[in-house]
Amino acid sequence: MSFHLRPGAALAAAAFVLAGCASAPQPPIDIQLVALNDFHGNLEPSKFSYRSQDGSAGTIQAGGIEAVAAAVDAWRREDRDLLLVGAGDLVGASPAISSMWADEPTIDALDLLGLNVSSVGNHEFDAGRVELLRQQYGGCKSPRTEKACKFAPDFGGAHYTYLAANVVDAKTGKPFLPAYKIEEVKGVKIGFIGAVLRDAASVVLASGIEGLSFEDEATAINRVLPELRAQGVTVFVVLIHEGGTTSDPFDQPNCSHLKGGIVPIAKRLDPAIRLIVSGHTHRGYLCDVDGRTITQAETAGHVLSRIQLTVDPATHALRGVSARNVVVKPGDYPAVATLEQYMRAVRGRSQAALTQPVAPVAVRSVTRKLASSGEAALGDLIADAVLEATRDQGVQIGFMNTAGMRKDFDVGANLMATYGQAQMVLPFGNTLVIMDLTGKQLRDILELQWHREHADVDHSMLQISHGFAYRWDSTMGRGARVVGMTLNGEPIDENKQYRVVANNFLAEGGDGFPVFAQGQNKRDTGIRDIDAFTAYLKQQAAAGKPAGSAEPAGRIERVR
Repeated sequence: MSFHLRPGAALAAAAFVLAGCASAPQPPIDIQLVALNDFHGNLEPSKFSYRSQDGSAGTIQAGGIEAVAAAVDAWRREDRDLLLVGAGDLVGASPAISSMWADEPTIDALDLLGLNVSSVGNHEFDAGRVELLRQQYGGCKSPRTEKACKFAPDFGGAHYTYLAANVVDAKTGKPFLPAYKIEEVKGVKIGFIGAVLRDAASVVLASGIEGLSFEDEATAINRVLPELRAQGVTVFVVLIHEGGTTSDPFDQPNCSHLKGGIVPIAKRLDPAIRLIVSGHTHRGYLCDVDGRTITQAETAGHVLSRIQLTVDPATHALRGVSARNVVVKPGDYPAVATLEQYMRAVRGRSQAALTQPVAPVAVRSVTRKLASSGEAALGDLIADAVLEATRDQGVQIGFMNTAGMRKDFDVGANLMATYGQAQMVLPFGNTLVIMDLTGKQLRDILELQWHREHADVDHSMLQISHGFAYRWDSTMGRGARVVGMTLNGEPIDENKQYRVVANNFLAEGGDGFPVFAQGQNKRDTGIRDIDAFTAYLKQQAAAGKPAGSAEPAGRIERVR
């Protein structure tokens, strides 16, 4: 039996079929992002201590540029349109293998990785605005002439783009770096907007950022949205070097306990911004704040954030965001030959300097972890070293900022410290500045440890040299916590002047200690902190008293 349509019915049926096709729902567009932050030039794997949502915990070797590259390459094979993005501090405060070459190997390696874009971080400003521009655009004109273009003679700069919507050049009134970058993926225009914490000026050398102002983050980010919309952008992602902390594990999805500087910023952003990739606090989290997803991926490449954006195929509006934090362990994914080859070259060029023996020390590990008093064994060691380096210039007290100690001082089983191990502790190459401070100014500086605005409590305590000691009471009010100071057993006279030494970052009032900037008879000795440190290790070993201790010396006493 056969059926025949009457004239005109065939056309009607065809129209019905076509109409049905036109109205069939289209699948959503999935866009993959991978985010990292606070890489700090950690080209090699390093120690990662973790607590996971499944209850497991431990310490492993993780990260390193080869492991990061292997993971990203494997995920790109799943989706060739994947974008790799950053949230600042990709360089700066780096181990010797990177910092000895002005971080050029890290920048080149991130280029080989295919990094697309990153917010600038405060550590990108470590050597000043001129050096940051050189790192972005290339060339050899640098304030670090002893390091720049020494790994290769033709440094070309980063191929990825640094963003900073809230860093403004006073001369032009415009952003010092681009405020945003637009990437088109699968037909969808995504606007990446960058920012750095507005308090960055307090944690970098003042002289290096002269002429720059750091504005309110949320205001600067919101300001560029109309411009992005005018260019057809429908999805907005914030990359910001500011973060927070949470009691939740680093891989706990949808955490709701986030606190810190990023939270009030997030609450003030345009509702169209649904994803914030954060940094700065070196914590891993996947949190929800007012309907926004906020991620951070630990530090040093130990963890990467895998993020999926689900986009409406018709309107290109963002439907949803999902994210997970993935630990990056060497060997988990097939190696990337280009990165392996590059790292062989970097290690080959660096090996002689990194393995150079300095001196035997007393213990395998001198920790930077603070005791309940606020004192750290590593802080004692460094403060003693800077004091000894300047004692012949009349210095009586040495200071060290906790945030300047970037790694524990770990050595091998033979207790022989190498230059590379020492330099991992003090990677900045700061110089030592001597000055006169009154006893009252010493007290004012110590009181600032607990009352600095936006201070991270884990990084606010100053470390002090032997001979100087003080007691403090946590129950006392603002400006009254220090209940006693002594030098060589004698009470500090608040009207008397004392000769002190600190690194040039502290000496300019950095890290939220502006009283240092008020010092009199100030002189930069030109002695680098790392040189003072290694010289002290050699001196102590030669005297038959190898330096270092597993416990603090008890110079800071917490009464209550």
